[in-house]
Amino acid sequence: MSEIIDALNQLEKEKSISKDVIMDAIEKSLESACEKDFGKDAIIEVSMDRTTGDIAVFQKKIVVEEVTNEATEISFTQAQAMSKKNKVGDEVKIEIKSKEFGRIAAQKARSIIVQSIKEGEREALYNKFHCKKNDIITGVVQRNLGNNLIVSLDEKTETVLSENEQVKGEVYKRGDRIKLYVVEVKLSTEKNAQEKDKNPKGKKDKNSKGFKILVSRTHPELVKRLFEKEVTEVADGTVEIKSISREAGSRTKIAVWSNNPDVDPVGACVGLNGTRVNNIVDDLKGEKIDIITWSEDPAKFIENALSPSKVISVELGEETDEKGKPVKCAYVVVPDYQLSLAIGKEGQNARLAAKLTGYKIDIKSESKARELGMEFDSYDEDDDYYEDSYEDEE
Repeated sequence: MSEIIDALNQLEKEKSISKDVIMDAIEKSLESACEKDFGKDAIIEVSMDRTTGDIAVFQKKIVVEEVTNEATEISFTQAQAMSKKNKVGDEVKIEIKSKEFGRIAAQKARSIIVQSIKEGEREALYNKFHCKKNDIITGVVQRNLGNNLIVSLDEKTETVLSENEQVKGEVYKRGDRIKLYVVEVKLSTEKNAQEKDKNPKGKKDKNSKGFKILVSRTHPELVKRLFEKEVTEVADGTVEIKSISREAGSRTKIAVWSNNPDVDPVGACVGLNGTRVNNIVDDLKGEKIDIITWSEDPAKFIENALSPSKVISVELGEETDEKGKPVKCAYVVVPDYQLSLAIGKEGQNARLAAKLTGYKIDIKSESKARELGMEFDSYDEDDDYYEDSYEDEE
């Protein structure tokens, strides 16, 4: 039986399926195969030697005076013939020789083994990609399927980048390498798999009946993971990404903080001559990135978040929404000539700052604020202003 062990060792090496898993499957398949010849009531025990591969099959029976069920009972006379030590009530094991299996039973055993191997392969692939959840994987674009994109992750696994998870304006052709954020890795239900099989027009990816890998190019965490891979200080925890807001394909703001006073969090993320952040911008196909310093002081944090605009004052308050729930608000005053910069094109800068800080931000120019009677210190052009954000050049 050493050839079986050799074959199992080869399967374990080539397909990443545990040898013990296959042996367990063989034992269960032989137990199932015995039902054909010995009945479902029969108690079958199959053991496969983990070293030699030798297989032993036994049928368990109870010793009785009068047999009423041949599948589970053996007469006292027969038991005595096997061993004088056997007595009524004992359980005896009767060895079943492999030649006693019928042709159908052997075919059933084979099909179960093959199925177990396939399931083992799917489980191995599932485990491989499940550990990538909430991380970045790299794939190769294969083809378009309608408005969706089919991406190969390895020689056995494909995923679908749906239209909703694609960045508008990004165009890929066959063979392009693409970085994706893994949102979820989930097992496909049998019902869903059957529904896919009934759809003659739908093309299924290679692993459609095993599991699905949900990926995204628009998820904010994609940017965070790119910084973790590019910036050593973020990877080792020296610099923390406290908050992130993103409008995929256009602009992202991230708030960073250093746990080491000797490390500038913004400078670490930008890199020498902008090399680090530029590498990330390249991965995002030119998406602009603002890196600002996080502060535990909400007013200071909001001021930083509105960068590159200068801010005169920030007053915090609270309002209620349409449902009567409290909403944190910030009333911000900026120099007149900075108003459009603070708000941003189509309100983007203010919108991203609000998402980043968790505050509803109301921005007013200095002259407008004075008309409304708001009190604040005048902005002095000679005041030192620390620009703690990085904006990729147009």
